[in-house]
Amino acid sequence: MAVALVNALTPGEQRGRVLPWPEDLGAAATAGLRTVYPAYRAVTAADGAELAHVAERLRRVFAAVAVADIDTAANQVNELLVETSARPMLEKHDGEPWHLHFHGTSGTVAGDWAASCATGLAIVLGSEFSDRLGVCTAPHCDRVYVDVSRNGTRRFCSTACQNRVKTAAFRARSKVE
Repeated sequence: MAVALVNALTPGEQRGRVLPWPEDLGAAATAGLRTVYPAYRAVTAADGAELAHVAERLRRVFAAVAVADIDTAANQVNELLVETSARPMLEKHDGEPWHLHFHGTSGTVAGDWAASCATGLAIVLGSEFSDRLGVCTAPHCDRVYVDVSRNGTRRFCSTACQNRVKTAAFRARSKVE
């Protein structure tokens, strides 16, 4: 979810195209949340603005890990955990069995997602998989990702970015020959 929120709610570049701030933060937040939970309810503009602020802070975690600054990433996550007072809760919904959620004490959409994402990132950063968070290395793309590959060598946010880089390298080699 952290990846979905960062990529939906932060400006930057994606696959060579500039992404400005979303005009409708509620719609952008809803779209981001629905990439993970397709039936998620529509988010208000106010909640979308709060989620955009959370997404900016989550982006800093991915950016720090991308330059191997785990200390900064951990400090960012710790700040979010303290601010949200993330607390575990067993929940059962949508026909799923009991499972663990993390919520903030504010009871807001943004507070709950901030607590949940911060907890998830804390679990990753506190494990041997801390280097699995990343920022796309393709030129003109700064979208984030979590590397779930077996060998942990992912460098791109998507197959499209990977193919774009490989095609450019192929064309550059062909010009030399």
